[in-house]
Amino acid sequence: LGCCAGNAARVLADRFAGATIDGVDSDATMLARAREETAADPRFRWTEADLARWHPPYPVDVIFSNAALHWVDGHDALFPALVRKLAPHGVLAAQMPDNHAAASHAALFETAAAPRWRARAEGLRRMHPVAALDDYYAWLAPLAHKLDLWRTTYVQALVAQPGAEHPVVAWMRGAALTPYLAALGDDAEAFVAEYAARVESAYPRRGDGLVLFPFARVFIIAQRGA
Repeated sequence: LGCCAGNAARVLADRFAGATIDGVDSDATMLARAREETAADPRFRWTEADLARWHPPYPVDVIFSNAALHWVDGHDALFPALVRKLAPHGVLAAQMPDNHAAASHAALFETAAAPRWRARAEGLRRMHPVAALDDYYAWLAPLAHKLDLWRTTYVQALVAQPGAEHPVVAWMRGAALTPYLAALGDDAEAFVAEYAARVESAYPRRGDGLVLFPFARVFIIAQRGA
């Protein structure tokens, strides 16, 4: 789920020899790339769908999602529904970024709430898209034969090139900044400039040319019972 251009799907196909891989995404452009790159491989099927409304035609053995489900609201209903789509003993394996309380996101939310941007950007703020691990346990434990939940923080050393954009801002362009860039159009770079000023103070550049960027991720592995 959230297969994009199919990079992870090809790894899964190598790991599970003989399996059929259904890649699901809402981005038609990414799916077109996936279809093109796997056109000669009958193991792959690609479906354009809203992840919140996806229904497989039959119970599946594995539902895998890497850095996608945090874009979908209503996890109290979504995650139990995904487990119910599994075959007996099937496994849900999901990873989601959980950095929304970090300074990188606090600076983004503050920028969106500023007077210049409030009317167009404040509604894009998603303050808590990932729930607490206790919540996922409460939602999934009644359905799961086995359940593993954990949160890992990766301290990433990003290279800060002289004169280049702050590396945390560059990282965020491919993450939480994306809906703001799409919504603000010609004003997007002015918004990013204000955001970058806040990021500069939150993530100072070290003397060795690096910026340390702690980034947390949540992992959920739930195996359905018989």
